[in-house]
Formats: sequence, structure tokens, C-alpha cells
Amino acid sequence: MTTQNAIHWPEKYLPGTGDNFVSNEVIVKGVTAARVWHCLTDTSTWESYYDNVADISFPEGGGPVLTGGLVFSFGTFGFPPLAARVVEFQTPDQGVPGRLSWTAEQDGKPEERLDVLHAWLVEDLPGGRVRILTQESQIGEPAAALANERPNPMLNGHQAWLDGVVHAASA
Repeated sequence: MTTQNAIHWPEKYLPGTGDNFVSNEVIVKGVTAARVWHCLTDTSTWESYYDNVADISFPEGGGPVLTGGLVFSFGTFGFPPLAARVVEFQTPDQGVPGRLSWTAEQDGKPEERLDVLHAWLVEDLPGGRVRILTQESQIGEPAAALANERPNPMLNGHQAWLDGVVHAASA
């Protein structure tokens, strides 16, 4: 029996314990984990394949390529730019999945506060296939509001991001 790799979840963001959780996954042929990883970690390409991200900046320097511990900010889902920090960064390698996750926060009044962990797993599979999994766990009133919208904007938005990164990696 084969077991699939999973996202590493800090206790605070454990799926099902917050206010919103979404999971999207694709398995595709014709790309490699290395190529997907390049498109995913180079934020200068994000806006070319994903229309729900804007205003990417690096307030402490660095970038546009994400690395472990890097601080950045970006706007998405109508929120002003969120303060983010890369908390897990592992480049994919032979038999080792790529792992990328960041926390992002928005301060303010209780109805404005948002705290999220967005995680990605990218791995080569047998038969020339690549698996890309992205999951996000959110805490806060804005997250609860998003969870109740239909259609679910987070689920649809992250699917668009997956589709976009696959297309960019295939180019």
C-alpha cells in the first residue's frame, strides 16, 4: 500500500480547528516538481498566472524568490496586503517532496483580524506525474465569513492558483 505525503501542520493551524479550511490537489503529467517549484517560489511570476494576487513586496529585503524565513506581503481575496513569513521551505528532490508554507496575518479590530497558514506540497510521482497539494487553514472572523460563502471563494481561488501554476510550469 502506498501512503501519500501530507502537509506538516503546526498545532495552532490544525485543519478543522480554525474558522476556515480548504484543500486543493492536482496530479498531472508533462511537468516536473522542479519546474512547478520554480514557478511557485518565484513570486515575480505569480501575477502572470494567478489573477487573485497583487501588491507583492518584501519589506525586509530579499525576494522575489521565496526562501525559508523570508518576510513578504501580498494582497489577495480583497484583503489589503497581508504580512507573511515563509515558515517551511524544502526544495523537492529525488524521493523528497517540496514543502512550502507561510503564515499571513491581518491585524485590526476583531472583525478584521485574520491569521492563516498556507501550505504547498509538490512531488514527482511514478510515471512522469507530479502531485501538487495546497491547503490553507484560517483563523478569524473574515475567515468564518469566507467559509460560509457559496461558491466557496477560497476553494475556487486556490484551484485557479493550481491550474495557473501547472500551466506556467508547462510553458
